[in-house]
Amino acid sequence: MQRKQLIIALGLTALLAAGAELFTIRHATVPAAVSGVDAYIVQGDEYSAVISAVDAVGGKITHELSIIGAVGAQLTAEQVAELDRNPVLRIHANAQTEISAKGGRAAKKQEFTAITTEATTETSTEVAGDAYSEYPAQISADRLHSEGITGAGVGVAVLDTGIYTGPGLSGDTKSNLRIMASYDAVLDQLTVNYSKRKGFIGLEEYDNDASGHGSHVASAGFNSKLSNVGKYNGIAPDVSLVSVKVFDADGRGTYADVIRGVQWAVDNRQKYNIRVLNMSLSATPQSHYWEDPLNQAVMAAWDAGIVVVASAGNAGPAAQTIGVPGNVPYIITVGAMTDNNTPGYPGDDRLASFSSAGPTFEGFVKPEVVAPGGHIMAAMQDDSRIAMQHPEFHDGASFFSMSGTSQATALVSGIAALILQAEPALTPDMVKCKIMSGARPALDGNGNLAYSVFQQGAGMVDAHNAVYSSAYGCANKGLDVKADLAGTKHFGGRANQDANGNFYLMEMDGYLWSNDLSGTGYLWSNGYLWRNGYLWSSGYLWTNSDFSADGYLWRNNFAEASGYLWSDGYLWSNGYLWSSSLTEAMSINSWVEQE
Repeated sequence: MQRKQLIIALGLTALLAAGAELFTIRHATVPAAVSGVDAYIVQGDEYSAVISAVDAVGGKITHELSIIGAVGAQLTAEQVAELDRNPVLRIHANAQTEISAKGGRAAKKQEFTAITTEATTETSTEVAGDAYSEYPAQISADRLHSEGITGAGVGVAVLDTGIYTGPGLSGDTKSNLRIMASYDAVLDQLTVNYSKRKGFIGLEEYDNDASGHGSHVASAGFNSKLSNVGKYNGIAPDVSLVSVKVFDADGRGTYADVIRGVQWAVDNRQKYNIRVLNMSLSATPQSHYWEDPLNQAVMAAWDAGIVVVASAGNAGPAAQTIGVPGNVPYIITVGAMTDNNTPGYPGDDRLASFSSAGPTFEGFVKPEVVAPGGHIMAAMQDDSRIAMQHPEFHDGASFFSMSGTSQATALVSGIAALILQAEPALTPDMVKCKIMSGARPALDGNGNLAYSVFQQGAGMVDAHNAVYSSAYGCANKGLDVKADLAGTKHFGGRANQDANGNFYLMEMDGYLWSNDLSGTGYLWSNGYLWRNGYLWSSGYLWTNSDFSADGYLWRNNFAEASGYLWSDGYLWSNGYLWSSSLTEAMSINSWVEQE
């Protein structure tokens, strides 16, 4: 990788809210401002040279992050100052802080009881006969289940707080063990490797999710339990699950932990046949997409053949609220819609008010699609942290209702698994194209888009349409992930902003931003013709200093011919660096009201 960077550990908070203070170490800057901060990510042109540099100053390497040519390290102020003299290195520091849930209804405060990791045998059939299967039917996944397309043979890694491996999660539709591995990126430890266990009968629990978020996400996408109407509660109930735990029980973590989780998934993709990586988390962008170290790891995963599905974030409905890593142009970014608690009546379905919207700061349309994300019923233990903070949403058995783009993301990850079962040889770009081409945009009574493409992308996903779509080449046109990773080329999208502050797509009329979510609802229809074959999903070569036929000039406060105008704060302080005045917002998506 041709990067002249040494990047250190940015704060990645976890459960439901933000909270790590960032500090920037710049060349010729005395690091007095980071007193007491000793966690860093160190990145350079050559991975071995970075290791040698840290070793030479006596630093302690905590994370081997070769996926981005970096290491996590503990360094003293003197060691930082010595490394800072290296002209090809760049340093960012983080101080981790505790976080707490924000927003939502008043939480009932209860003392947290630690969950044991002792294995027990499950003998009950708790919540047998529940009917929480509306959302698989809403996106036509149930039609595929009846055809035998259930995600069998496809490995899905859920990068989150862990997975409670109880009923519907540890076993597939035939009660075969299907959680193949559980990796704790915080401890750098493979805690469970089910693939080596023989003669497994029944369901066995390993309670490794004290938060509840990871279990809820995994259940929404992949629960294998049958409801009392004989339908599965998950989108892809037969996938092989891999738990990649990057957050602790209190929702704390670091960028280094998450990057190490992504790297572990990439390194073990063949062993566990990991084809899909679910990332139901987001952070406020603080640099171009290609400069963020987590985004670099995500792009490397995509380049390695893994379909990465990430949440748009819960910071909507305002424009340009897409988080990291959802702002990576290559991956599939997911927003949320809600059925208004009337699953049998689609006429009042609408975009969820919390769903983050595009465009990204590089001009890309995001999210690519939306999926059900309102009041999703999925598995969560009643003694997990989220369930105890919001007990009013737990059914008293094993299901919990939660809203967010996290849940919508898991549904789309399930669709990706269904596609890959049907066509195992597809590339991530092809899977993305099929999902987009099968989606149904929301239309008003006149057949026009009810929401901008910056809010709904191609529309609400349809699993059946996606699996049987004949479109394969409509996504990521003009982009080059290998060149992006190498640092030789970066890309911008077609989005622009006019003098009145309206966002639009260049070369495509009639796609103006709309922030009106006051309507009673709209139908998600297949009857809309996307002109020019998803022209908006392509990209242009980024130019940072001049305009030419190959690129577009970006400006902060004025427009230029064929250029871009962003009215608010496009340029980050200190030359696209994380600033000590900013607070990192990387987290599992914040709690939102049920919708």
